[in-house]
Amino acid sequence: MNSRKLIWGLGIVGALLVLGVMAFAIFEPIQVLPRIRLSPGYLLADQQGESFTSEDVRGDIVLYTFRYSGCEEQCAGLDETMLEVRDRVGEVDLGDTDFRLVTISFDPETDTTDVLTAEADKFGADGLQWRFATGDEQHLANVVKAGFKVWYEEQDDGSFSFDPTLVLVDGWGVIRGEYEYQTLKSDADKIIHHLDILTEEIRNATGAAGLAYEAAHLFLCYP
Repeated sequence: MNSRKLIWGLGIVGALLVLGVMAFAIFEPIQVLPRIRLSPGYLLADQQGESFTSEDVRGDIVLYTFRYSGCEEQCAGLDETMLEVRDRVGEVDLGDTDFRLVTISFDPETDTTDVLTAEADKFGADGLQWRFATGDEQHLANVVKAGFKVWYEEQDDGSFSFDPTLVLVDGWGVIRGEYEYQTLKSDADKIIHHLDILTEEIRNATGAAGLAYEAAHLFLCYP
């Protein structure tokens, strides 16, 4: 009996694989973003001093960036990219999926609620679509360094050295894009293009099209 069940199980898996490949052939060309790894859970406080957790954005596509209020020129490119993506997200058919932006400060000693509020106001971050947040130093290190794998280090003068990075996370909490800011070219075009690819996958996540997208992941059909 067990051997029969095993044979039936293998047969079903094989049939699904065949269907996936057939669907892939029918629906191609298909591109998908890689499933890089799970994003970290977090418990932070936003610019209004309210609790903000990773569960609050579950189901949403989120673009994260990591900075501190004193970075000035070092953050100019990151800030411009976030602003451009926010202003251009209307170019993407999001369907029923919400898009959020989150800026996490790794300098909680300086970036108090008042400072975060001023920073958010400067960029027109409304606390809904775009939130600024920070938290406990150790927790931030676990979230930013270990989870998102974005390096930063405080210097003797109180400033920070860090890798200017943006991270795109899907509604299942999976990291789908990592972008280290390039000084000679904005990442906004690439992110908008990747949002378009990701939302198309989300809209076609079931049925034969869903099998085709799984096949695209299997064959590493990345942009």
